Amino acid sequence: MALVAPACTVPYNGTAGSTGDGDNGDRGPCTPQHSPLGTEVLLPCPGGAAEWRRGGTVLGTSPAPGLALPNASLAHEGHYSCHHPVTGETWATICLRLGYPPSPPAIECWATSYPQAVNCSWGLSPEPLLDTDFVATYRHGTDTGECSLTGPRSCSFGDLQVFSLTPYELNVTAWNALGAASRTLPFLLENIVKPDPPESLRVSPIPGEPQKLLVEWSPPSSWPFPEYFPLQYCIRYSWENNSVLTTVGPYELTSHTLTDLEPGSLHHIQVAAKDLADSGEFSAWSPAASGTPWTTADRSPEAAQASHRSPGGFQASHRSPGAGTNTPPPPPLPLLVPPVAAFPRSG
Repeated sequence: MALVAPACTVPYNGTAGSTGDGDNGDRGPCTPQHSPLGTEVLLPCPGGAAEWRRGGTVLGTSPAPGLALPNASLAHEGHYSCHHPVTGETWATICLRLGYPPSPPAIECWATSYPQAVNCSWGLSPEPLLDTDFVATYRHGTDTGECSLTGPRSCSFGDLQVFSLTPYELNVTAWNALGAASRTLPFLLENIVKPDPPESLRVSPIPGEPQKLLVEWSPPSSWPFPEYFPLQYCIRYSWENNSVLTTVGPYELTSHTLTDLEPGSLHHIQVAAKDLADSGEFSAWSPAASGTPWTTADRSPEAAQASHRSPGGFQASHRSPGAGTNTPPPPPLPLLVPPVAAFPRSG
């Protein structure tokens, strides 16, 4: 019967396949062993009955086949060694790493630079806790290609065919020492269009107009061809001491005059963008800019031209209506809610 070892409280400081004394034990070659969390793990020893150590701690003597770790937890990770029970000769050292095989990746794809490129990212649940590699490929009809990694869990590909009724398919395979899993996400290109937020938002008072503000912005710089693929914009705003948000639009121009505003109050304004053909969804909201309508105190030319920006700004977002509609976004969230980006996910 194998010796059953208790969980150790010393965390493992080494890496899989390393040499040395992750638990301050005997130095020497280390054989990596990867095992699933929550299972019984057997650490084999080639010499038969052996004394087992972890670092400088003697765990006991175990007959063949080795040391048993029931219900293994992260506390069991570390550098183990088995020795001749009399002479102390080292027979084997094992670096134990625990985790999970990867689950099928949860994939999301979007096109912020339509029609030049598609960007995708993915996640794993639960986290494997072990070094995990990925390969991502795409298919469009009979055409296939690699989705070039742009980060540990993201990729991008181009050479797109617009207005195609043939879905693209993004396949991601994850693998580690305990196993592999893959998932494919199909999508129509126009359904995942999502611009970045508009940029260079400016808010200016209009001389002689105590209830109006001029709002101007630029298309996102990542949107490559605004003259061929124009955008539409929605605006939302509130004013100080009032948490109620008002959303107006959509508009096709990159400027708009807000009317019927609260005189003398500082207004906080954001803009979101969407493909004019209603493909995909609205962007996240832009960082906020702030401004106060003209007042009788603003009589000098310098004051009339003054504009205000909120320090630091912030972002928020909303889900747009489904593709193919031409209605503004649903009622917005409070201004201090962080951005929530919603993308198509695999089933």
